[in-house]
Parts: sequence; structure tokens; C-alpha cells
Amino acid sequence: MKFAIIAAGEGSRLAHEGVAVPKPLVRVGGEALVERLVRIFGNNGADETVVIVNTIHPATGQFVRAMQERMEPGRLRVVFKTTPGSMYSFREIAPFLADGPFCLTTVDTIFREDEFARYIEAFRASDADGLMAVTDYVDDEKPLYVATDGELNICGFHDACEGDRYVSGGIYCLTPRVLPVLDACMAAGNVRMRSFQRALVAGGFRLKAHPFSKILDVDHVADVEKAEAFLRTAPAAR
Repeated sequence: MKFAIIAAGEGSRLAHEGVAVPKPLVRVGGEALVERLVRIFGNNGADETVVIVNTIHPATGQFVRAMQERMEPGRLRVVFKTTPGSMYSFREIAPFLADGPFCLTTVDTIFREDEFARYIEAFRASDADGLMAVTDYVDDEKPLYVATDGELNICGFHDACEGDRYVSGGIYCLTPRVLPVLDACMAAGNVRMRSFQRALVAGGFRLKAHPFSKILDVDHVADVEKAEAFLRTAPAAR
């Protein structure tokens, strides 16, 4: 199984708040965000991790290249491309994910490692087209609400709460069957990840929700402090 990290954003909000390093290099729990994800993915049996970074911040590319040199050959692939958004980044790395199931996330997701391990185990045992990480903890500027039935099948994605319990956590376990939908969305000019997820539901793909207690995004300086506090209360990694 492959894993992928979208780390090509500019991190403009953190920069405007005085953070001197690019977002992927912001340290939480003693590790750079991108470093933490690569480690966790390795602990969960990643055959290969694909990381896309932009060319605006050379320090990120240098950091990831140094990680690559320390790892076993073939375990970490680095794609250098400046893109206007996460969907564009996803499309750039999709060819490397087309040969089997994969897990995709943006670089700034913070979660409990034990919960993530259970999530990956559930996906490996599932026959669904996608297993989406969700949480009932809402701390996002523009949350994407996830409608589910009693068996956690996903029925829709909403910009405003329509009685939905969960919001998207921004972590997606998917099969290659969904990739043609990505291409169709991009061709139609629907370039937001939530548009892609809605298209999956409209296309009849079977998506299930997998609840996490909490998933945080690091968009602001205050989020770093929240993430540090959250990880201090989380169980030790297994």
C-alpha cells in the first residue's frame, strides 16, 4: 500500500503570522510535519510514500531529499511542482498511485497514531472504494460536513451542517478505481477536493466514514499550540 502527502501549498497564513519556515517544516511534537507523517506511514507498512513539494520554498525540497537519502531506496518519492491547490497536487501524483490502494493527506494533519493505525487496518480489510477519516471535533474555518447512515456509509458532503455528526478530517484512503473521477472533475473545472468527494458519491462509489476522536489542521500559529497540547495527551505510539 502506498501513502501520499500533499506538501505543495504556500502556507501563507503561517507566514503572515511570523513563522519563518515553510509549513511542512513546522515542528510539532519535536518533528517537522512532513517528517512526522513519513515516519507514521512507515510504521503502518508503507511500500512507498509520495510527497509533492513546491519549488517556491527550496528548504522543503532539501529537507525531504535528505530524508530520502536516509531511507531505503524506493521508499520515498519526491515530486517537485508548484500547484494552485490540493486537487492539482493530487492530479500530479496520481500516476504514482494508480497501481493499488493508497492513503492521501495534506501535510498539516495532526491525529493520534493509534487511531491512524486502526484506520489503516480497517481500510485494508474493507471492500469500499474509499474510507474517509472523519471527526466530530469541528475546528476548521470552512469545515466539510459528512452525511452518513447508521452503518457509516457516506451519503453526501455539505458546506453547512445539515444535521451531520461528522466533518471531514482531510485523510483519504482510496482505491485506484476513483482516479478517473479526479480527471473528470479537473476537466470540468471542479478543482476543490470537496468537489471530487461529491463526485464520488454522485458516481455511485462506495465510501465509508471512519471516525477519529480529533483531527487538527495546522494553519495558524495557535494551531501549533493546540497540536502540541493534543499530542501530549495522546497515547504513546505503538
